[in-house]
Amino acid sequence: MLKMTHLQKVYRTHLIETHALRDFSIHVREGEFVAVTGPSGSGKTTFLNIAGLLEEFTGGEYQLDGVDVHGLNDDQRSRLRNEKLGFIFQGFNLIPDLNLFDNVDVPLRYRGYGAAERKKRIEDALGRVGLASRMKHYPSELSGGQQQRVAIARALAGSPRLLLADEPTGNLDSLMARGVMELLEEINRQGTTIVMVTHDPELAARAHRNVHVIDGQVTDFDSEPALRAGSRESGIGNRESVQAAPVSP
Repeated sequence: MLKMTHLQKVYRTHLIETHALRDFSIHVREGEFVAVTGPSGSGKTTFLNIAGLLEEFTGGEYQLDGVDVHGLNDDQRSRLRNEKLGFIFQGFNLIPDLNLFDNVDVPLRYRGYGAAERKKRIEDALGRVGLASRMKHYPSELSGGQQQRVAIARALAGSPRLLLADEPTGNLDSLMARGVMELLEEINRQGTTIVMVTHDPELAARAHRNVHVIDGQVTDFDSEPALRAGSRESGIGNRESVQAAPVSP
C-alpha cells in the first residue's frame, strides 16, 4: 500500500542544509494499522507530509498503492491524493461556519460527485462515527471527541485506501482518546489501512506494529523485518546527526 525505500528529504538555505529524512525505509501493507513513534523533531511529520503527497522528497523511492510517485506533476499528485488518501489532523480542521453535513461535503465536491452521491456518502460516514442525528449541528456545539469523529467521517466519506492520522487524539482527554482509538480500530477491521503518528505509547501499542523514528531514520527494524538486512549494508540506523550541515559553495 505504501512503500518508501531509502527516502531522503533535505531542506536547504543558502547557509545550511537540514536532513529531515535520510535512508528512510518503510513498507505498510494493505489492511495494516501502523503506529509511527519517536521524539519531537525526529521526522515523523515530514514522513506523514510526504506520504500524503503534501511535500516532495529529495531522493529515494516512494510507491503509493503501486504508483511510483516520483515525477508526478501537481495535477497527478492531487488526483492520486484525492483518490487514495484520507487525512485526520490533531486540530480537527473543521470549518466553524459550516454544519457537520457541509464540513464532510467539502472534499467530496472536489471529487466531483453529484449531489445524490454526496448526500449518501455524507450520511453513511456520519452514521459510521455515530453522529448521523447531529449533521445539522455546528462544530462549536460538539465536544472535542465529537469534533474528531466528524474529522474522521470527512476522511472516510471519499472511501480512501489509506488513512493518515497525525496525533488524532492529541487534543483529547483520555476518555475521548480511547473512544476515537476504538473507532479507528473498527475502521481498520473493515479494511482501511491506517498509518498513525502518535506520542502516546498506550495508543501505539494497540496498532498492529510500531515503527520508531529517530533523526529521520527508522531505527526499530523488528517492525520492518524485510528491511533489516538492507539496513546493515547501507548504514541505516546510524544516529549521528547531520542537522545544520554547511552547504558547499
